[in-house]
Amino acid sequence: MTEPRRLVFATNNSHKLSELRQIAGDGIIILSLADIGCEDDIPETGSTLEENSMIKARWVYERYGYDCFADDTGLEVTALGGEPGVRSARYATDGHDSAANMALLLRNLSDKADRSAGFRTVITLIEDGKASVFSGEVRGEIISEPSGSGGFGYDPVFRPEGWDKTFAEASPEEKNAVSHRGKAVARLIEYLKTIRK
Repeated sequence: MTEPRRLVFATNNSHKLSELRQIAGDGIIILSLADIGCEDDIPETGSTLEENSMIKARWVYERYGYDCFADDTGLEVTALGGEPGVRSARYATDGHDSAANMALLLRNLSDKADRSAGFRTVITLIEDGKASVFSGEVRGEIISEPSGSGGFGYDPVFRPEGWDKTFAEASPEEKNAVSHRGKAVARLIEYLKTIRK
């Protein structure tokens, strides 16, 4: 029987880490930065999700020598010209303050009729120095006030198309089945399966 694949996920976000481990299942062992002794504050200086995911994955591969992947995710709101986008985690402050980010988003949308938005995730995988990129997107709308206690980030104000509840009101399984990150990870895992055959 083949040993499960081991990959480092270049993130310090414990919510993302547990979500990814759940989506990946038993076929892939996902190591955290702590698991490999990486305490670096990895810079996110790119101007796009693609650039940031590449920067983070290369940082770990070049300094620690592990095959790894990194993601960058943005909430892109139509009426705000795609904001907060690449700055989603640092929209209101530099401190990844989800409540402040949501409050600022709702203030900025208070006079907008168009509430349509999309979550987009870009994953960069680096194996043996070679980069592969996978992405996923889910469309929906921003509701007028937070609802639900699950999920993280903007989940309490994002309602996917065709749903009557937010991501924060959904079970992890429901969210992962349709989410931007779920789609991107599914493409990553499918790729890993094909190259192992």
